[in-house]
Amino acid sequence: MDFLNKYIKKYWRLFLLAVLFLTLEALCDLLQPTIMSRIVDIGVAEKNMDYVIKLGGIMLLVTLVGAIAASTRNIIATNVSQNFGAELRLDLYKKIQSFSSKNIDEFDRASLITRLTNDVNQIQVFANGLMRIFVKAPLLCIGSLFMVIRLNYRLALILLAVIPVVFIIISLNMKIGYPLFRKVQKALDKVNSIMREYLSGIRVVKAFNRFSYEENRFGNSNEELSEISTKAMKRMAIFSPAITFTVNLGIVAVIWLGGVKVNQGQMQVGQIIAFVNYMTQILFSLMIISNVFNMLVRAKASAERIEEVFSKENTMIIKGKQIKEFASKGKIDFINVSFSYSESYEEKVLNNISFSCLEGETVGIIGSTGSGKSTLVNLIPRFYDAIDGEIRVDDIDVKELDTKVLREKIAIVPQKTVLFTGTISENIRWGNEKATEEHIEKVSTIARIHDFIEKLPDGYDTLIGQGGVNFSGGQKQRISIARALVKDPELLILDDCTSALDVTTEAEIREELRKYSSELTTIIIAQRITSVMNTDRTIVLDKGEIVGIGTHKELMKECETYQEIFKSQIGKEAI
Repeated sequence: MDFLNKYIKKYWRLFLLAVLFLTLEALCDLLQPTIMSRIVDIGVAEKNMDYVIKLGGIMLLVTLVGAIAASTRNIIATNVSQNFGAELRLDLYKKIQSFSSKNIDEFDRASLITRLTNDVNQIQVFANGLMRIFVKAPLLCIGSLFMVIRLNYRLALILLAVIPVVFIIISLNMKIGYPLFRKVQKALDKVNSIMREYLSGIRVVKAFNRFSYEENRFGNSNEELSEISTKAMKRMAIFSPAITFTVNLGIVAVIWLGGVKVNQGQMQVGQIIAFVNYMTQILFSLMIISNVFNMLVRAKASAERIEEVFSKENTMIIKGKQIKEFASKGKIDFINVSFSYSESYEEKVLNNISFSCLEGETVGIIGSTGSGKSTLVNLIPRFYDAIDGEIRVDDIDVKELDTKVLREKIAIVPQKTVLFTGTISENIRWGNEKATEEHIEKVSTIARIHDFIEKLPDGYDTLIGQGGVNFSGGQKQRISIARALVKDPELLILDDCTSALDVTTEAEIREELRKYSSELTTIIIAQRITSVMNTDRTIVLDKGEIVGIGTHKELMKECETYQEIFKSQIGKEAI
């Protein structure tokens, strides 16, 4: 668990301070039975009230010191565990943010959410317990053993039979419990995944009236989680009563043998009381230790799942020293680029792609569904890395550029529109936090969304629901276009971002973009051939390969695939 070293180095002093106060509290707990035995054997037996009052006062003082130590320890433990949990959660979140898209694809999204929440919480609770009760339990156990040996070493031999049995039970607890709790966490991942899918696709579920199917799917996963959790808890539930039974047998033996010795005059009643109290503390300690191991197997399972994320190496290739600054003009070059999503590289999505996009040029990319259009542009900001060839921005290999610097030069309007909870203004400002209201209104006008926003009761302060549920697909696309334009990028990528718009509105936006992007390099991915007919050049993709490059007129003469798209969308008569 190497990822924990950072937090151990940071919090070990406070941890030891908490353990120090915890040790003081344990010592106070250990002193009380001995003081009680002396009160009974000396003060009560000899009817010496002064002695009773004196030791009673000492007992109260010891209790007070123990209470202060316990309160201080609780405060330190709470602060340390909460800060540790918050920092671990943030570091895990940052690690996930640093992942390439390929890294993200290796984890289920719901599993990452579970690791950020439930798994971190398991480790946080265990850390808190270590500073509160988990360390106190073995201290009490060892201290009580020392005290009973000091009281009567012969009677203490009973513990030699009890303690090994208890540790065998605890070992079985660890061996059986750990794999079960790994399964519990995986079952929880599955439940979260199904719930996430349902919530993101709730409109589709309603449209196809698939509530029964979703209920059964969730019910099956929920039942599986319940069964695995119940199985785990049943197995674990055996151990605590077994420990209690074993230690209670020891207490019965102590009382019986102690009673015999009292009758024989070899022991005093106060000693028996103290002995039973210490045995009770040992029982309490062993019960806590058993619970500690229960928590440990859960925390260990969670820690391993978190370590899987921290140990994951970023697949993004770093080439040479990262360039932190460069003056971008928007020139893009693809040189024999190939790409595959599979590890084996057998199924190539793109194969030997070569083309150039000059400064200020508008390039269209068109092709059938699955031809690799979106994949191609995802390689420019390095969402994925090419397996062969080079992608160069202003004659610099993108692998030599710092990704933050590279992506600052690029604005993307994705195929799947994503809006965030907040106001319209806040969503547009995602592209540029310092954007003025005038700038926001300007780009909104270009995106043909300004007039619509102005008619809303709260205008640009209108709240957008989660995922933009209170806006239509076309409205969300236009807000997304405005968000990209407000960034004032050197390279603008429009990934089929007008598919939900009517032809008239799309034409108006296209005309506005043509004026706006006269000095801006623009790549337009489209399904509609009308979206790319007026570009400087259009690239035609088919099955991951370039089958044509040129203007609309050139492609209509030379590219069969382009002609087929034109015929299917506009008609043979228009040729």
